[in-house]
Amino acid sequence: MHAAVVTAFDQAPSYQEVAEPQPAAHETVVEVLAAGLHPRVRSQADGSHYTSTDELPLVPGIDGVGRREDGTLTYFVLPDTRHGAMAERVAIDPRRSVPLPDGTDPVLVAAAMNPAMSSWVALRRRIEFRAGRSVLVLGAGGNAGRLAVQVAKHLGAARVVAVGRGLRDPQPLLTLGADEVVDLGARPETVASGLAATGRDVDVVLDYLWGRPAADALRAIVPARVDDDQLLTWVQIGSVAGPDAPVPSAALRATRLQIVGSGQGSIPARDILAELPALVTQICAGGLDIGARSVPLSAVTDAWTAPRTTQDRLVLVP
Repeated sequence: MHAAVVTAFDQAPSYQEVAEPQPAAHETVVEVLAAGLHPRVRSQADGSHYTSTDELPLVPGIDGVGRREDGTLTYFVLPDTRHGAMAERVAIDPRRSVPLPDGTDPVLVAAAMNPAMSSWVALRRRIEFRAGRSVLVLGAGGNAGRLAVQVAKHLGAARVVAVGRGLRDPQPLLTLGADEVVDLGARPETVASGLAATGRDVDVVLDYLWGRPAADALRAIVPARVDDDQLLTWVQIGSVAGPDAPVPSAALRATRLQIVGSGQGSIPARDILAELPALVTQICAGGLDIGARSVPLSAVTDAWTAPRTTQDRLVLVP
């Protein structure tokens, strides 16, 4: 069979012939129909993810949609493995999978589950979130951030603030459910005042950026808080802007600030798996606006190195 294969961490995967999967006693082999090219997959393939090892070669891909021997469709999540989803067939643990309704679009599900799961699981399992609270999405210009705006609204947020770069036209995010939009590409003083105004009474920040933007946001928001006793829960999900953020010490003392991380390791796998059915139902029902673009698995090298778009999630189709 064929698969995308990483032979060097500083090079894109290539389309190669590999051995058939050898399932363990508790596993079954599925025919892969679609596998998303998520940022998490890129960090797996370049060795930069915090769970990565130095083992090569590897087939990237952490999740996907497959067809079981009986013809049913299933969404699956893989454990940390060198035998990933970007292949014609893969061995999966049925306990880490969810059956999909007949007529499901495999590309849509493969594109949406991973980015939507980041905000869904953060709000459902990492913190105590209740309907009626307000959410600020830092990094709303990206694919996962756009979905986070929609997920927060679906889970009952009374107000959602979308913050990101390249948001000069706020209408697309307002259409997705955002109540206010702050463009990080505006003049610094405009950004600071926008963050202060929108963050003064926000309850939760879903942060996909980290780095300098997170530090700047804290500097703008904390002094503007209306009530220092109101809990501000900062959920660190992604680090698109950098792995380190110079968090001002005063921010930790001047208000009731709680910074937590949400990701693999900080949430038990059983809790993540427990949320999959509800998220699958929401996606299959058309409840989320998702950008997806499929490319053949055989074109993985070109897809990997092509200019990236923040609106569409690439999905490899064997």
